[in-house]
Order: sequence, then structure tokens, then C-alpha cells
Amino acid sequence: MRVLLASPESALWNERKHIPLGLGYLAAALRENGHQVGIYDAAVEEDSLEDVVRRGRYELLGISAVTPLIVDAWQMAKEGKRLGLITVLGGPHLTLLPGESISDAHPEVDYVIQGEAEESLVEFVAALEGRRPLETVHGLYWRRNGETAANPPAGLIPNLDSIPYPAHDLFKITRYANLQPLTDGLDPKARAYTIMTSRGCPYKCTYCSKPITGDTWRPRSIANVIGEWRWLARDLKATEIGLTDDIWNLKLDRAKGLCRALIAEGLNNVPWVTVHGMKVNHTDPELFQLMKQAGCKRVGFGVESGDPNILRHVIKKAQTLEQVRNAFHWARDAGLQTMGFFIFGMPEENEETMEKTIRLALELDPDLANFMLATPYPGTEMYEVIQKYGNVFAREWQDYAIHSDRARFTMPNYDPDLVVRKWKEAYRRFYLYRPRRVWEKVSKRSFWTELPSTLMNARRFFVPERMRVPGKAV
Repeated sequence: MRVLLASPESALWNERKHIPLGLGYLAAALRENGHQVGIYDAAVEEDSLEDVVRRGRYELLGISAVTPLIVDAWQMAKEGKRLGLITVLGGPHLTLLPGESISDAHPEVDYVIQGEAEESLVEFVAALEGRRPLETVHGLYWRRNGETAANPPAGLIPNLDSIPYPAHDLFKITRYANLQPLTDGLDPKARAYTIMTSRGCPYKCTYCSKPITGDTWRPRSIANVIGEWRWLARDLKATEIGLTDDIWNLKLDRAKGLCRALIAEGLNNVPWVTVHGMKVNHTDPELFQLMKQAGCKRVGFGVESGDPNILRHVIKKAQTLEQVRNAFHWARDAGLQTMGFFIFGMPEENEETMEKTIRLALELDPDLANFMLATPYPGTEMYEVIQKYGNVFAREWQDYAIHSDRARFTMPNYDPDLVVRKWKEAYRRFYLYRPRRVWEKVSKRSFWTELPSTLMNARRFFVPERMRVPGKAV
């Protein structure tokens, strides 16, 4: 069968676009089973979906979507149906709420696949070709005799080495941005690939949604990872590689072993970064020294909060502030750039707790600080708590974008207006009120070449304005 796997475009994200690695895995699984596959990432495509479909004579359109992009996915499915394609949706949002998209409200969606889909999608295409009953496709939601049918769920793939490498060669790689936000602007010739060395995370942070990969950590073998890394670095000429694991360093010895293998294989000439950060409580000085020798350029850490009580009892992060400080210290000693992720507005937050977070960010002084507003995603403990005791402001799925500049909920003794004010204050105090930081920004070429984007972000973070929180005037 001729299958087009697609990712919708949205104005929710900024200009820094990364390859949709999940589509690469699905494409590889289909290709290994003899199907003709294409990838259409609307964020970087110059041709219309219709042109690509006509040119490739595709029969099936598979769309993957996270929660903020589900509306865009439905719109893409409508276009697919107009073009005569069978449509199937999957991804994080569909795993959380599969029945929503297969309901009567969305006739443009023919099928939904819930969960990890490398095996399920192959089963599904075989069923469409008449080689097996639809009832045997794991994780499939479909319409049967006017009713919604839900097949038995797909299990997690226990041996990740059994999955073929993602179809990296199908991505129009030169249209994606450099993974390194600390560089001087976006490299127009970047060949920035991503790699996932493990899936899942055993920790249970209350804000985190892991609908597909789950709580079970499954590592690939070091040999398997090195094989893919070698392909990216030597055959596909990667200029940068980003690790996208939820927690690649869960097993400290394995993390060090991977670094040693990169050094031994001579693959440390391509810089790499930890895109989603690292857990600070699975580090030591030797790990960062090995990462530096292995070609690592930048590490990120999920700090989240500077208040020990919020960190332990509200976020349930299972780390201490001492471990945070140690990780930043050891990384800097190894010569690595650092990035910190901080969350504002968790349940039970107040001005004092958020002030502690700002002060910790200033103390740690990472090369890049990313401050985010707490977002109650469906399927998380945080969402359930707010539904029980408070009120979620988000009316549309687009409101769940993590970089949105508005509060999403309220609870007793919780001030959403204050949350937004402290969030903006964090950006001002970290970037604007310190001369060294201002000079770092204005001395970069990108400050001037990307001036419209720079001014837009400056207005969001630095310019006081009359804030509006849904349901409440400010």
C-alpha cells in the first residue's frame, strides 16, 4: 500500500522546527514490510498536501498529533478525505482520548490507533489489504455497524532493538532548524537529526503525560544506538544530533557506556545535545566529563521549582535542590553549556514559592533558561487534581500549548493572574535586568537578522500589559 504519514502545521510553535521522529519510526516499520511510504511534515513543506498526494498516488493518510495540534490534525484529515484517502490518526492525544476523534463529530477520521504503533500500523495496513481481520489490529478504534469498536490494546514493545531505525532519509533535513538555541541564529545549512536511545520513564511527575511510552523504561542496546548514530553522522552527514529520551541517563553505567562507545567509534566529531533534558539525580562528575569527550555540547536539566515543598509534594519530582546545584556545577566544570527548565503556577504555588524559583534560576545562571506556565494535560495527576478541586480555563485544545502566555486553571487560594505576572517577571529578571545578559543578546547577529521574532518575544515577556485570564478580568 502507498502510505503518506503526516504531521500538521500550527502557529503555536516558534520557528525552531525539529523532525517528527515518531513518523520516522512508523515509516521505517511500514517500509520494512514492503509498503511505499512518504512523510509530509506541514511545518516545512513547500508543496500542498494535494500536490504531494497526487504525485505519490497515496491511498492512506496517517496523521500524528499531540494535544495542542489535534484541531489541525482534524483539518488535515478533512483534506485527506476530500482527496479520496483513507484516514487514520494516532499519537499522544489519540492515545489519551481515542473515542473523541472516532465519534460522529469527526466523520473525516476513519480510524484511530492508540498507543505505540510500529506494530499496530503494520497490522492495520495488512487488514486494509485484506490479509487479516480488522478485529485483530491491536489498539484500533473504528466504526462497525454504526457503533464504535475498540480492539484490545497494543502492548509496549519490549525489545526496542527489534524496531528498524527511523527512516531519517525521508526527511527534508535541510528545512529543519539547528537544535542548538545558544548558537548565533538558525543555521540555514543545518542537518540536525534526533535520536531516541530509550523509551519511557519510571518517575511520576504530576504534570507529565506519557500516554504512549509509559512508566516502564526500555533502553536500546548500546550497539544498536551506535549503529544508528554512525548512519546519521557518516552517511547522512549530520551536523548536530539531539537526544530526545525522556530520561536517557536513568542507568548511569549505561549512559557512561554510550559515551565511551561514541569515543571509541570516533563518532564524537558531531556535536550533540540533550533536547529534553536530563535527570539531575542520575549524574556524577565522570558522566559529564565523558559526555564532553563524546562530543556533547549542551545539557538541559528539568529544575522545575526552587521550592523544596513544591518540588517534592506537588510536582513529585524525586530530586533535591542539592542535586540540581551539583549537576549544574559538574556540567559547567566539564565545559558544557547548560539549559534549565522551570515551571510556574503548579497547584499550591504562591508568590513566595515562585520567587524561590526565580532566585534559583539566577543562582544557577544557566546559559539558557526556559520558563514555562504549568499546563494540566489530560491523563496527568495534575489534571485530575484540578478537575476535582478547581477549574480548567482552557476551552480549546490549542490552549494547551506549553509556551502560551496565559494561565490555564484556578484553584482555591491560587491566583492565576499572579502566576502570569511572576512568569513574565522571571524572564525580565533573568534576561533583561542584567547587563551581561543584555549584551549577550544584542551582540549576536541573530538579534538583528530575526528582529521581528525578537520584538514579538520581547513584547510577551518584557513589556508590562493588561493581562486577561479567561473567566476573570485583570
